[in-house]
Amino acid sequence: MAQGLGVNWGTRATHPLPPNIVVKLMKDNGFSKVKLFEAEPWVLDALKNSGIQVMLGIPNDFLAPLASSVRVAENWVAKNVSAYVSRGVDIRYVAVGNEPFLKTYKDMFTNATLPALDNIQAALIKAGLGRQVKVTVPLNADVYESGSGVPSEGNFRPDIHDLMISIVEFLNKNGAPLTINIYPFLSLYADPHFPIDFAFFAGTNAPVMDGSVAYTNVFDANYDTLVWALEKNGFSSMPIIVGEIGWPTDGDLNANMQYARKFNQGLVARMTQGQGTPKRKTPPDVYMFGLIDEDAKSIQPGNFERHWGVFNYDGSIKYKLDFGNNRTLVPAKGVKYLPRQWCVIAPDASETDPNLIDTINYACTNADCTSLGYGSSCGGLDAKSNASYAFNKYFQTFNQQQGSCNFSNLSVLTKIQPTTGKASCKYEIMIDILKHEKARSPRTSSGTTTGWKAYNFTCFVVVVFLFSSIIG
Repeated sequence: MAQGLGVNWGTRATHPLPPNIVVKLMKDNGFSKVKLFEAEPWVLDALKNSGIQVMLGIPNDFLAPLASSVRVAENWVAKNVSAYVSRGVDIRYVAVGNEPFLKTYKDMFTNATLPALDNIQAALIKAGLGRQVKVTVPLNADVYESGSGVPSEGNFRPDIHDLMISIVEFLNKNGAPLTINIYPFLSLYADPHFPIDFAFFAGTNAPVMDGSVAYTNVFDANYDTLVWALEKNGFSSMPIIVGEIGWPTDGDLNANMQYARKFNQGLVARMTQGQGTPKRKTPPDVYMFGLIDEDAKSIQPGNFERHWGVFNYDGSIKYKLDFGNNRTLVPAKGVKYLPRQWCVIAPDASETDPNLIDTINYACTNADCTSLGYGSSCGGLDAKSNASYAFNKYFQTFNQQQGSCNFSNLSVLTKIQPTTGKASCKYEIMIDILKHEKARSPRTSSGTTTGWKAYNFTCFVVVVFLFSSIIG
């Protein structure tokens, strides 16, 4: 595995892989660094004596209490850092907040972030961990910008410029890094006219010229914009960590296996070869986002949010990645599944049944149907396959319980694996969490932008497609 390459482990799943299996999955694949979004005991316990270095996150909702009192910060550090360090968890960083200055938050966390950072730092020092554990703040790349679009014009966003300087000064004084999340996929998602070749690492026929420097991909340009912003404000040697970077495999037209493999293979190759950017020749530490798909994440940013994993929900491999020296990804071992049965539409059910749309809507409100959207892996199925996919998702999500395949007499159970006719669209069977030891349900969110749990997939796309199939 490339030096400095880590991974984000998010736990927003209805059927989370047992943490001991996840830790072994990371070790088997050579990931020696992991970034967590919250101090969850069931996760931290599994990391004891694993040899994996941990960046431990603090959710944004904790910032205000931590900012209000050093005592609150001391209690948090004692419970979530000291207690686990003493038991063999190699915690290297505490990530205070997650992208707290996103414009969509409307300054909700702006005033609390630096005081919380200060209090956590003081608490770490008091606990005798000030040298061993460093603080940082994972920030979205929108905290800096370039008016002309070239990196050398980079500077911090005007509305938070002074605050960013104060944060960087604080980190610099305490020997801590700045953490930034960079998502070329989101550049493409936000702008349909974004040059797609520029999102990957293979180069482009139309580079962005910054003086004599040619930028052939958005990552280099984005990263160096930050380096220029730091340099302009007197921090030319500030260490940077890329806290999140990756590419989703479903939930959008550009979120697919081919693009995800192309992007992540390019990223891995750069790390393996020790390739930096035009402005900084040495690559930063990078945490890929993410390790495993999370079917209970908020989809407020987009349906793709549940599909960032390098691995599927059960730790199986999505696509091949070459890590050099004949090393490729290996799947999770020891995963136990629910019985081999599926819930599908009844053979004699009518597409014109007045209850059909309501039952699909109900299933997709309570389970993850993001793969059914336009341009996604199960987009474009016929009406009955749409219904079968939705019914089965609900059935599996609710652990195949009695009554969970009862959709107004429109559904039946089958032990013959159904097919959709699309290679990329499969009827899944969920992990049997009761067969695994103490797989506890997670409580809070992880990921790129938001922090609330809901099975809130808007079924509009699915229902509209189904309705058009019926009347067409």
